[in-house]
Amino acid sequence: MSSRGINKVIIIGNLGSDPEVRYGGSNNRPWTKLSVATSESWRDKATGEQR
Repeated sequence: MSSRGINKVIIIGNLGSDPEVRYGGSNNRPWTKLSVATSESWRDKATGEQR
């Protein structure tokens, strides 16, 4: 017996390229490939330099 559910993911960032939809697996189900870029900055505690 297989169970079905909903998976929810929140991704915050910028798309690196257009999403690519493919079909595969034993039942030819769709899946999407995408690249996400994020920009996060912080200060180095030792030097105070922003990274």
